[in-house]
Amino acid sequence: MSFFPKQPTSRQGKSQNVAFAAAGGASAASTAFGSQTYQILVSVSGTGFVAGTGGARVRIGDPAPVPVATAADTFIPTGVVVGFTVAPGQKIAVLGNDAGTGNLSVTEMS
Repeated sequence: MSFFPKQPTSRQGKSQNVAFAAAGGASAASTAFGSQTYQILVSVSGTGFVAGTGGARVRIGDPAPVPVATAADTFIPTGVVVGFTVAPGQKIAVLGNDAGTGNLSVTEMS
């Protein structure tokens, strides 16, 4: 008989897609995270990306004022899932890194 230790996991919560503009466009923000959300998983999908720079920039912040993503914020490449620790009520803002536009998929974990 073998024993396999359990891996730490979280419960999947609400999911949302936040549409984003190309670099130089306007930042877009998610809705506020739920009262039991302390972690989120995000991924980027879209079209028109330049090879090697395709993805988005993200910033997590409190709901007031609404966070605004800039070209200097955290880069998330396409095809990668990234987890972040957050606080309930916070939001994530997103902006394209290059000429591409798309969606930031955000899944709340609790």
